[in-house]
Amino acid sequence: MNPSIQWSAVSARRQMDGGSLTPTELLAAYLERIERRDPSVKAWRHLDVGQATATAERAEQSKTRGRLWGIPVAIKDIVDTADMPTGYGSGIYANHRPVADAACVARIRDAGGIILGKTVSTEFAYFQPGPTLNPHALQHTPGGSSSGSAAAVADRMVPLAIGTQTAGSVTRPAAYCGVLGYKSSHGLFSLAGIKTFTQSFDSLGLFARHTADLALLTDVILGSEVGAAAPTAPPVIGVCRIPGAAAIDEPSERLLGSFVTALATAGAKTVELEFPRDFVELAELHKLVMAYEATRNYSFELLAHRPELSAALQALLDGGARVRFDDYCAARRRIRGWGPFVQGLFATYDVLLAPSAPGVAPLATSGTGDPWHSRIWTALGLPSVSAPIGANLAGLPIGAQLIGAHLDDGRLLTTVQWVENAGLIDVRSPG
Repeated sequence: MNPSIQWSAVSARRQMDGGSLTPTELLAAYLERIERRDPSVKAWRHLDVGQATATAERAEQSKTRGRLWGIPVAIKDIVDTADMPTGYGSGIYANHRPVADAACVARIRDAGGIILGKTVSTEFAYFQPGPTLNPHALQHTPGGSSSGSAAAVADRMVPLAIGTQTAGSVTRPAAYCGVLGYKSSHGLFSLAGIKTFTQSFDSLGLFARHTADLALLTDVILGSEVGAAAPTAPPVIGVCRIPGAAAIDEPSERLLGSFVTALATAGAKTVELEFPRDFVELAELHKLVMAYEATRNYSFELLAHRPELSAALQALLDGGARVRFDDYCAARRRIRGWGPFVQGLFATYDVLLAPSAPGVAPLATSGTGDPWHSRIWTALGLPSVSAPIGANLAGLPIGAQLIGAHLDDGRLLTTVQWVENAGLIDVRSPG
């Protein structure tokens, strides 16, 4: 494996600034990996080698070096790109060419990032799988809906990728593919130029193999210094015990227990938190609001292209049409009512800790997995990072979810950096 693709984006940039690496050399290393691995993994929906190479060559001649200068970035196929097709994971938009970049794409380009291509999304970022497979075991799913973004970063085809989350579309693929998946606070990042599933929950997500890279891309997209600061004191971590939560498998339970012990050994203060019995209602409230809003947001597709939608998406939209407006409003109020309780926890705890998924990636034939373990936190609009903490005996990754206070994403990323510095994040290379 070319050593260039094993570096973090931050390290690669340091090498390029020092003159020991050029943007075209870095790009060539990633393209070589893609050529070798993507015929099996199928992470990419659109890849324009000529365009990416030309962009890298122009970067070498430029006197301006933004924070992402020469760094390749992948973009989920529900995020608009003016110079590449954006199909939203659906044949309805197979020939769609946006007239403008999404806000996040525009900022990445302005910072010198090289948009390498578009990664596979499930159909409209819902449950119907695309062709992407898990790079650690090709018979298993990479998760969804940000399937290609997670798989491409995991397989070292690209150092950074953009995803989105409505329920578990960043958290679950990150856990299944064994990379860091950061789902931002609801409303923190602009969603201009991104196909909306729900206005109440949709958030931008970022994939990387290093926390510093997540922080770098966060700062670029926001145009502010809000990413991870240098960790100082060990964090205080609340370990979530939610009555009625969906079960997790034995390897995940065991690894989570070991992870909590390792955090404490490294100096973190860990405290088990028993949540109220009715806290679990947030998962069902999330489902109801998601269905109601998706039905309205996808009115054109449902009314004009219904036969071209998958059975799973049709069922969701039909269910959303049956939700009464009063019930929708009541669900929104119930979700909002939990906000003060949860936000109050962060007066004591830097982050909360919970499972990322029920277990390892299931077989691809069974779908993209269950997002239950991220629904609650997504409903509340909280930021989270899924971090790989080990694997089962077959080598399939297992993740833990670190959850932060709303709009306190910097503290969350700083805590994840502390965990990484303690050697407790286990990013493995497939293939």
